[in-house]
Amino acid sequence: MAEHKDPNYMAIFWWLLALTITELGVIFLPAARWVIVVLLVALALSKASLVAMYFMHLRFERRTLSLIAVTPLLLSVIVLSLVSLDRSPVPRRTVDVVGPAPSGQ
Repeated sequence: MAEHKDPNYMAIFWWLLALTITELGVIFLPAARWVIVVLLVALALSKASLVAMYFMHLRFERRTLSLIAVTPLLLSVIVLSLVSLDRSPVPRRTVDVVGPAPSGQ
């Protein structure tokens, strides 16, 4: 491994704190639920990547090790997108609802 300069851990701390405060602000946005969820996931992924790059020292490793760390994330996105196709906002019925039978008189 090549020699590298130690990262500024306090700067990373302040970035993580700013992202956490931003997450708290996003919760109270007057927006659709899916917009809030997408923003929260994006902020969480950015925080996770900061932690992985600097505190786990992946930023200074070879690219192969980074690809090994990113592969499960990509697989989970693929699986979640395929599973989300099964969820439909329109309820499906397999049996038709039949009203009361007409009287034979």
